Amino acid sequence: MKLALLSDIHSNRQALHACIEHARAQGAQQFALLGDLVGYGADPVAVVEQAMELAHQGALLVQGNHDAMALSPPATPRKHGELGAQWTHAQLGAEHRAFLQSLPLTARWGSVLLVHASADAPEQWRYVEDSDAAERSLSAALAMDPAIRYVFCGHVHVQTLYFLSSTAKLMRFAPVPGVRVPVLAHRQWLGIVGSVGQPRDRDARAMYALFDDVAAQLTFHRLPYDHLAAAAAIRAAGLPAFYAERLASGR
Repeated sequence: MKLALLSDIHSNRQALHACIEHARAQGAQQFALLGDLVGYGADPVAVVEQAMELAHQGALLVQGNHDAMALSPPATPRKHGELGAQWTHAQLGAEHRAFLQSLPLTARWGSVLLVHASADAPEQWRYVEDSDAAERSLSAALAMDPAIRYVFCGHVHVQTLYFLSSTAKLMRFAPVPGVRVPVLAHRQWLGIVGSVGQPRDRDARAMYALFDDVAAQLTFHRLPYDHLAAAAAIRAAGLPAFYAERLASGR
């Protein structure tokens, strides 16, 4: 079965729709949303309602830090993300908040563990930005259940793949978009699937990944989408201009 892995949508309706359509065209039979449905972007209601529809169809979802922040935003926001959380909270209805509140921190799909950030202490939202952090996350997953062979997460807004070699050495490489990577289950893998709605690698294209558990292959994708429309919606909503500007430059 092909599992589409989408993370860090950040209220970007245009990017989400582009990734869903592409994934279905690639034969995706199941979806997993790895957190941060909301925050920064101008369409939190549309994105949450799309997520609710996917969940009704059997999709797997986990909560991200921006989802949690939107439920209880700081009274006096000081950071960019906190400003967005306060605005998002006001846009969401009771049913949207209840849905975000219901999301677990981790989910399982066979030998796959899904989590927004690191698998060690998921509630602390630790970034997997280097090999040490990746090793801690993989070790935590293995301690949860030795049957876990794959950990998929987001949070850092880039695409990276780690694996443990036959000598238990952690290896890291940057995947090439559209190229199928063999991910055989005799090794343990950690895939960071990137960000649908707010890439931060100087490339404006949306990101997601597609995992084929039968073929044991993982493919990272980059897609153009109408980021100008997403940016225009941010400006029209009166959100900070930086939220809009960063979409064009992927930062």
